Amino acid sequence: MQERIQAGKRLLEAKRIAEENERQRNLSLRKAEKEEEKRARERVLQKLEQDKLNRKYKQGLPSEGQASIRSSATKLQQEKKLNPVYTTTKTEQLRECLRNLKRNHQGEDARVRRAFQTLLIYVGNVAKNPKEEKYKKIRLNNPLFLDRVGSLNGGVEFLELCGFERSGDFLHLPQEKVDMALLNSAGFVLNSAMTNPFFGVLSTTHN
Repeated sequence: MQERIQAGKRLLEAKRIAEENERQRNLSLRKAEKEEEKRARERVLQKLEQDKLNRKYKQGLPSEGQASIRSSATKLQQEKKLNPVYTTTKTEQLRECLRNLKRNHQGEDARVRRAFQTLLIYVGNVAKNPKEEKYKKIRLNNPLFLDRVGSLNGGVEFLELCGFERSGDFLHLPQEKVDMALLNSAGFVLNSAMTNPFFGVLSTTHN
């Protein structure tokens, strides 16, 4: 009699364990399905956002651009919805600065494009992280900065037009000088410079 009771208890315990294992498998399956649905939605949203950017700029961002450049452009487009377009005069100064940079380095298209891409990263990083000090401070003698921006006539000037100031060996953007509308305008001017093959070639009234 006692043996049958113990056998019954073992059977019930085995059944409970089996049911618990099945429940855990079902939970894991549902979790995996939800994760896959989430990733699928994110891919769709990313595709829609990229299509939107492509329609906005016709040619879209340069295919060789890095993910950080695409991210910066997306953030700057989002900021445009929240901030008014900056004054025409300031925007024209930004545009003319890039025109001059391109004219000063004719025949160096790859170098100029890399400078524009790097400037967009600097501007985009501040736009995405306006309170992060590390994105608002650039060492002027940094080899990477010198190679991509600092050595080109007009590179540092563009950052200064965006609010950066020279401070010793650094370019620094004070918190009170962070202007999202200005950064937004700078980002769109840079995109225009990268996607318009006639940028810096035609007269001011045509760009």
